[in-house]
Amino acid sequence: MITKLDKNVVRKKRHGRVRAKLSGTTARPRLNVFRSNQHIYAQVIDDAQSVTIASASTLDKDLALDAKSNAEAAAKVGELVAKRAIEKGVKSVVFDRGGYLYHGRVKALAEAAREAGLEF
Repeated sequence: MITKLDKNVVRKKRHGRVRAKLSGTTARPRLNVFRSNQHIYAQVIDDAQSVTIASASTLDKDLALDAKSNAEAAAKVGELVAKRAIEKGVKSVVFDRGGYLYHGRVKALAEAAREAGLEF
């Protein structure tokens, strides 16, 4: 009997392959995205020092959102994380999509962060 693999197991395997090649430096930190069923989270991480520089999510009080799990909410999170990163002096990042396809909420977050001033 063939069992269907869990989507998250496959995503974690894909993310592990990407993370082996991709890491954030002090000059160019990593913009990490995590997507759950209800929320989306973004962090700007300096892997060299193991420190989170800026973060944003749909759980933030700064965002007044009607729906928290759609592309519109993801775009607002992208704008907010970009604004917070730029305030800390980060202009250029490496994009880590977390093993997710570059589509839908992940794409909306990335494009909003680019429009808000982050370069990747």
